[in-house]
Amino acid sequence: MLTKRIIPCLDIKNGRTVKGVNFVELRDAGDPVELARAYAEQGADELVFLDISATLEERQTTLEMALHVAEQVDIPFTVGGGISSIKHVDDLLHCGADKVSVNSSAVKRPELVEELAKKFGSQCVVVAIDAKNINDQWKVHLAGGTLPTEIDLFQWAKQVEDLGAGEILFTSMNHDGTKNGFANEALAQLSDTLNIPIIASGGAGTVQHFADTFFYGKADAALAASVFHYGEIDILDLKKELKEKGISVRI
Repeated sequence: MLTKRIIPCLDIKNGRTVKGVNFVELRDAGDPVELARAYAEQGADELVFLDISATLEERQTTLEMALHVAEQVDIPFTVGGGISSIKHVDDLLHCGADKVSVNSSAVKRPELVEELAKKFGSQCVVVAIDAKNINDQWKVHLAGGTLPTEIDLFQWAKQVEDLGAGEILFTSMNHDGTKNGFANEALAQLSDTLNIPIIASGGAGTVQHFADTFFYGKADAALAASVFHYGEIDILDLKKELKEKGISVRI
């Protein structure tokens, strides 16, 4: 079994880390740079920073934050939020980011994925997909989950893989912040459909939820926020328990 990754996610708004439930009711969770340093020390495999209001406010993710994070951590980190051009990606990578996450901008202009993959390599391009299960159909949502579309999750994921995406970050809006477990059926279907790694997001509440998404959801990585931000699960303890359950993790 390939090593499974544990990835804390820091949703950034106005320079602070925030967390909500089902994409709303946001509350403060601390300074993103301090949290990043703490998670790296605890054994996180990677970090993801998402400037969640960048697309809505039509502005770019702050480069300054990427610089500060790069100075503090020695693990790979991904930055997303409002990214829509090669220039912006180039700037972020020069500031120390290892990958970028594109979401709404890729849906609006799918060729962006191909352009970024050709310029920077597929390993640098993460396509984030926020989707909601409505009447047993997974529909893609844009702009921080505020804008519903008729786009099918699985068709869109396959399309961006074909365009050169190196990884999919799938967040179930139904599960986000609920701490009731990941969307494992959808994740397993994505895994069966695609040949690139899939990061599970939305629903982490217990160690067993992480184990389940690796076993049943076939996820390559599991991303979580509030359980880490508020000290409910320690990353090193999580990894030790996963290892005891037969899941290959880096400790």
